Amino acid sequence: MDTSASRPLAARVPVVFAVAVLVVALDQATKFWAESTLPGRAPIPVLGEFLRFRLLYNPGAAFSIGAGSTWIFTIITAVAVVVLIRFALKPASGVQAVALSLLLGGAITHLLDRLFREPGFARGHVVDFIDYNGWFVGNVADIALFSGAVLLLVPALFGGEDQKKAED
Repeated sequence: MDTSASRPLAARVPVVFAVAVLVVALDQATKFWAESTLPGRAPIPVLGEFLRFRLLYNPGAAFSIGAGSTWIFTIITAVAVVVLIRFALKPASGVQAVALSLLLGGAITHLLDRLFREPGFARGHVVDFIDYNGWFVGNVADIALFSGAVLLLVPALFGGEDQKKAED
């Protein structure tokens, strides 16, 4: 039986924020590395053409959608951070707590990029450098966001009766 939902809030807060802070630290450290190593270089193969390091600055959302609306994404991301903090402090399970913490860390680090990177406050571009076979270019925060979303969806889609019994 998972007792994380019955644990007091004070016991969950350090774990939730530790995971989120770890995501932010890893993401910002790897972006620092990318910005100091990759400018002006051809893509660096990691796994052949399938996975390469290539520096890009993304003013929009995923796949650079809405590149002219960076300030809107800044507002949406700030709201998402507040909502995620609220939900991360009340997870129904340990898996959900980790998932929400990953989402929170990814959202915070993207918000930091939008607030403090060029070209200016609330208009900053997200640093992307992990090129997935030319399909898209992302970063560590994107990996955390994807992983968090999968951790939330898989139990919801396939938990079925076991999840309902655990909730009862």
